[in-house]
Amino acid sequence: MTTTSYPDTRLLIANEWQDATGGKTIPVINPATGQAIGNVAHASIADLDRALEAAQRGFDAWRKVPAFERAAIMRKAASLLRERADEIGRLLTQEQGKPLAQAKAEATAGADIIDWFAAEGMRVYGRIVPARNPAAQQLVLKEPVGPVAAFTPWNFPINQIVRKLAASLATGCSFLCKAPEETPASPAALLQCFVDAGVPPGTVGLVFGDPAEISGYLIPHPVIRKVTFTGSTPVGKQLAALAGAHMKRVTMELGGHAPVIIAEDADVALAVEAAGGAKFRNAGQVCVSPTRFLVHNSIKAEFTRAMVAHAEGLKLGNGLDAGTTLGPLANPRRVTAMTQLVDDARAKGANVATGGQRVGTEGNFFAPTILADVPLNASVFNDEPFGPVAAIRGFDTLDEAIAESNRLPFGLAGYAFTRSIKNAHQLMHNVEVGMLWINQPATPSAEMPFGGVKDSGYGSEGGPEALEAYLNTKAVSMVGV
Repeated sequence: MTTTSYPDTRLLIANEWQDATGGKTIPVINPATGQAIGNVAHASIADLDRALEAAQRGFDAWRKVPAFERAAIMRKAASLLRERADEIGRLLTQEQGKPLAQAKAEATAGADIIDWFAAEGMRVYGRIVPARNPAAQQLVLKEPVGPVAAFTPWNFPINQIVRKLAASLATGCSFLCKAPEETPASPAALLQCFVDAGVPPGTVGLVFGDPAEISGYLIPHPVIRKVTFTGSTPVGKQLAALAGAHMKRVTMELGGHAPVIIAEDADVALAVEAAGGAKFRNAGQVCVSPTRFLVHNSIKAEFTRAMVAHAEGLKLGNGLDAGTTLGPLANPRRVTAMTQLVDDARAKGANVATGGQRVGTEGNFFAPTILADVPLNASVFNDEPFGPVAAIRGFDTLDEAIAESNRLPFGLAGYAFTRSIKNAHQLMHNVEVGMLWINQPATPSAEMPFGGVKDSGYGSEGGPEALEAYLNTKAVSMVGV
């Protein structure tokens, strides 16, 4: 089944879905067909003012709800998200393109994240500090920072929101999200779960429109006290600079270019299964996607053959069709980018082992691609591909591979495959990334930190560290009471 109903999406302000002032909308395009399937409301400044006013009221109410009750409401929202996962998954696949099984899994994984943060929010503790003055009592309090402005991308329309949303609500903050205009219906369905679960009006809000206008208005606004963004490094630097000019707390989860180090003693079959699966998940449009495959020269030919077989075994098609394992790219821009990367690599001496071209004339389909013997000056080894292209290059020593892993300014995620504890120890202490997975695919979870270093951003969207970004620390010392 390649079609199903798809709704128009409006703005969520004070728990009510509303048209934009003037009725302005933006078309939503199905990346598998290239056809418009609906519209999303385009917010004006007047709409943003109403959303900000609602977010302040929502914060004033939500912060007073005891953590135990906040957790109960969040768990109810998570339960609703699970119940609606099939329906939400179909919306997500139509607007974003990923296979339906991956879309449904994104929704159910989002529910798990909400549950974890709901419980962790009940463990936000202050402390009593022994005072130097026996007559004094010293306390450290943790308080919600205030209304949050979140800016999220189209590659994981639920997952990238839910990490920010769950941490915000668990700590008592309200949450106003500028979600992606290309994929609006699944974020709307996510926030509807929280409305139905009983959050006070304004606790959650959702707007769409011109990204630069919205960020330029929300970030400096005095109502907003915390900014969280997932997206490209250039845009993230601009938003961080704007937030810094107004002393706003910021979490940035930015671009990556994940190295995969496959040591001489690696299990090649495991490396292909784990890294290959991670590479082509969501058509490679994943911030932690493996991109630079650094393979010991003694096993490079074997690994390349196996990766080609893996890529050629994928079924490219509409995400709603049964059996599809690789969907279209999310928009025509990605097809153009993939074509340019492959052409550049070929011109500089790389071998296109499989794929390398657009498939069909409808939709944004690009063949899963393996590039072998890629030179370091090829664009694909320097610019994040964000698509179904794996670039392979050999190395002779582990030090050489680590040096190449650290050469770029990115430091989000990395992968390594080895049977040696000595190698694993060397890798975990020397590869400059925020997340490193050894002998396994990416396994991000709510309880583990999620974030990068260097130009890949700062702050965490997982683990207890994620909550700290939404809390102020207050020192209190009192005598005479």
